[in-house]
Order: sequence, then structure tokens, then C-alpha cells
Amino acid sequence: MLFGYKYKLIPSKQQFNRFVSWLNMGRVLINYSLNDMEATYHLRFAQGEFCFLKSKAPCCPLTCPVGSNSATSDTGEIYQTSKDGVVSRKSAKNIQKTNLPVLKEVRTWYKDVDSTALQQVIDNLHDGFSKFFKGEAKYPKYKNRSNFKSLTIKSGIVISRNRVKLGKLGWMRFHNSRPIPEGFKIKSATIRLKADGLYVSVKIQDKSVPAFPIIPPEEVKTAVGLDMGLTKLVHCSDGSQTNNPKLSTHKKSRRTLCIRQRRINRKKKGSKNRRKAGNKVARFHQKITNKREALQWKIAAKKVKKADAIFAEDLNVSGMKSRCKPKKDVSEACHASDINNRGRFLKNGQSRKRGLNRSISDASWCSLLKKIEYVAAKHGKLFHKVNPKYSSQTCPECGHVHKENRDKEKFICTNCGYFSHADINAANIIKQRGVGEFGLTLSCRVKIKKSVLVDCQEPKQLVLFDMPTSESTEGKRRQRSALGHP
Repeated sequence: MLFGYKYKLIPSKQQFNRFVSWLNMGRVLINYSLNDMEATYHLRFAQGEFCFLKSKAPCCPLTCPVGSNSATSDTGEIYQTSKDGVVSRKSAKNIQKTNLPVLKEVRTWYKDVDSTALQQVIDNLHDGFSKFFKGEAKYPKYKNRSNFKSLTIKSGIVISRNRVKLGKLGWMRFHNSRPIPEGFKIKSATIRLKADGLYVSVKIQDKSVPAFPIIPPEEVKTAVGLDMGLTKLVHCSDGSQTNNPKLSTHKKSRRTLCIRQRRINRKKKGSKNRRKAGNKVARFHQKITNKREALQWKIAAKKVKKADAIFAEDLNVSGMKSRCKPKKDVSEACHASDINNRGRFLKNGQSRKRGLNRSISDASWCSLLKKIEYVAAKHGKLFHKVNPKYSSQTCPECGHVHKENRDKEKFICTNCGYFSHADINAANIIKQRGVGEFGLTLSCRVKIKKSVLVDCQEPKQLVLFDMPTSESTEGKRRQRSALGHP
């Protein structure tokens, strides 16, 4: 079984500055290695296709090993011999790893950095390339101070009460919020720099403890569907809704952020006061992030307890937040001879969509779904993502799909007259699709109320006994007079 525990560190000033210098050297190393691979690719691409005489292997771009004339292969040891005596060419990752001692001799300040941290930097770079070729991630980019803030070490990690030893950083105090269970061994530790200090994520493993078993589909008796929203954060198929606190988009947060951001712009660039004002903004964002994560863990625990199977919509958040396509002006004025009227564009609604993108980022649906998936796996329950296409326009009673079925937050089927809340109806459709994909047989089903639309309802008939009697009115008068009212 594999777990990850996160703690906040209490480093000294020297340890903090030392780790910041480690981050700078790690960032330079990953950019240097990426540039080396790109330069080697362009060099071999210009030469054309060829094969090596020793290994007789063809050359391929980026995945090929770094050439002998590249920056990280000064030693020329680019071949390796297996136990069977077969000579093969080293991969780019192995070449760059074996040349780390050469790097430390040339640049002696790299000797201060933990060797496993430098090796992990190169591993992360090549893992990014492997994911890129599989289509799972984008092309690796060069790192800067804003997007490179963590290092992973795999040796010299010892925890004793409220103190931890992190390789060459030495012993350091930390907030021991939860102790590590007995029998678990520490595999690695990732140190992260955040706005409010340093954090360490410890990966622990115990092979003797089996993983949490997930319930098979044959034993699933109850299921629930989840639909994400903005007015309400989560809509459940059982009719319950979770409020959206809008931590970073409500009026007070926006005003506080605007004031603190204005203070940064008024400071001189490069000054200490500007850096201090920037740290205040970063700490404010960190505070909002902590609140959001705490809320998401509570929501995940509540939703997982509802049923044996949880079905959620598979959202393409990056596509939802993409920019609107530009609208080019094709009117007669654009084709006129006047130069000033050429190449004009019409309004495409991007300024209005910017507020929607902020709300989607504040809701953080992907992070919430990951937490629900983790909690479901921890409790041994089934979690699956369903295609949400036309889920808010489909009638769960007759299956009719039409654009006019939904009117803002109301769902009224134009075919059978079924009506419900639009988002709760979408959650029911997601549940039905998940049940259909796995072929589940649920023990109890939620009864769907059906109503036929009519032009007008009959007025309520007044009955003598429905009118207030004299005794009831007299009793109310006595109560008011006792209280001193006229």
C-alpha cells in the first residue's frame, strides 16, 4: 500500500536559503538538458537519416540518445554492454545521468545539491517527453522561478518525532500533524516552496498491507450521479445540492485582491517593498487555496458515503475555458478602398467569457473530482466518469433530447411534460448512463415524479369549514390584548 503524507516544515534561515539555491540549480539543469536534446535533434535532422555502425540502430528524433558532440556527452561514453555482450547505445536519460559527475567537476557548486535530487530532475524531464509522445501531455517547456518550486530526494530521509532529516539539508523541525503508521517505509520526499513556507510530501509504502479492494459491479446496490455547476457546486441525483462558496470571486475577495495588487504596481520595480507586497498577494492566494482544498475534502467524504457507485461527468475544462474564435468584419466597408477599414474584427464575447472562466477556475472541478475518486478508492467504492453530452437536455422519463427542454434552471420536457431542476435532471441522466455502461442492477430506485402540463389549474373551492371561525379570531384577540397590543 502506498500513501502520501504532507507536513509543513520549520526551517532555519540558512536551510531556507540553501533550498532556494538548490531550486535555482535544478532549474538551470533541466533547461540545460532540454536545450541539449533539442540541439541534438536539429543537428541530426539536418544530416538526414542514418544508422550507427556499432548498434546498427536507426536514429529517431528526441527519443534518440544524445550525440557524442553534444553538451552532456563530453566523456564519449555513449555505449553500454549488457551481460550477454550485446553493445547498445545508451538512451538520452542514461547519458545525461552518467554525465552528472562531469557537471559537478566543472561547476563545483553543484556538489552541494543532493545527487538524487539532480537525478530526479532529469527523470521528470524524460517522463514529460514520454507523456508527450503518448499524447497525454503537452511538449515540455523551459522552467522559470514561477513554475519550478519543488525537488524530490530519495535518500537520507529520517523522521524522529517532530524532526526530519532531508539529505544534505540536515535535521529540520516540522508540524507533525499525523504520525506515520508502523510498518511503513519512507520511499521519497518532495520539498515544495509555497508562499507561506516550505512543505514536504513524504511517500510511504508497506508491501505487506494490501491495497483497498474495489467493490465489483455485481455487488453494487446503490448508485449516485454528480453534476458540476457554478450557482451550486455539486448537484446530486438524490436531489441534494452543495453550495458554491466562490472563495476567490465574491465581492470581498475581489476587492482585497484589487487593493493588494494596486499596492504592487505603485512600488518601484526590483525593490524590497515590491517583493514584500508580492508576497502578501501570494499568501492571500495560498489562503484561498487552503480553504478550497479543505472544503473539497469534506464534500468528497459526504458524496462517497451516499452510495456504492459514484458516477460523475467527464468534463473538458480546458476546452470550456478556451478563447472565443475571432469574428472578422466582412461587411462592405471592410472591402472598401480605405486602408483604415481593412482587417477589422467584430466583438466575439471574449470580455464577457472572461468572468465565466474565472468562475470555472474558482470552482476547481477537476481537483474536486480527483479527491472524490481518491476517497472512493480508499473506501473500496466504484467511481467512473461518464460522457455528459446532452445530459441537461435529455428527459429521463421518455429519453427525448431537445434544446428547448431546458429553460435556464428549469427542465420541462416538450414531449411528455416531465419537469424538474435542470442540473438535478442532468445528474439523474449521468447516473442512468453509468448504470447502463456497467449493467448494474440496483436494489432501490429513486421514484421520478411525472407531471402533465396544463394551461391553468382549477381554482380552489371555498368551503365553509376552511374559513376562520369566530372562536379562533376571538382567541387571537385575547392573546394580543394580553400582550398589550390594541
